[in-house]
Amino acid sequence: METFGAYGPVLASVALFAVVVMLFSPLSALQKGKQGLAPGAEPAADYSDLAYRLHRVFENGTDTLSIFLATAGIAVLAGASPFWINLLAALTLASRLFMIFVHVAAIGSPHNGLRSIAYVVGWVCMLAMAILGLVALL
Repeated sequence: METFGAYGPVLASVALFAVVVMLFSPLSALQKGKQGLAPGAEPAADYSDLAYRLHRVFENGTDTLSIFLATAGIAVLAGASPFWINLLAALTLASRLFMIFVHVAAIGSPHNGLRSIAYVVGWVCMLAMAILGLVALL
């Protein structure tokens, strides 16, 4: 594992985010079950409803996890700067965890609030990892 030793933080960030996303699957399912929704059903789009917010956290997480894994993985395999990739991965993880907190706690509005800012921060970090990975490949 010495080959990837310098990238320990990025690998840990991806693994931790995967675990967080996985945890929201049963949390979402339990809350939807309390409302009598069938497994796999999507709650009504009501930001004041905890089941909806938990469902969206899980859905958003699964959408983002693949992009996070791809951008981080490419950057690591390409040998991009460990300092920058580790930093960007940690910032991505922090922004996603903050976004989850804001979403679950229903802080602000569903559009253009803290959640949107956290999303953009994570998106920019993943884009930067992809660019650094491409630069390292070329």
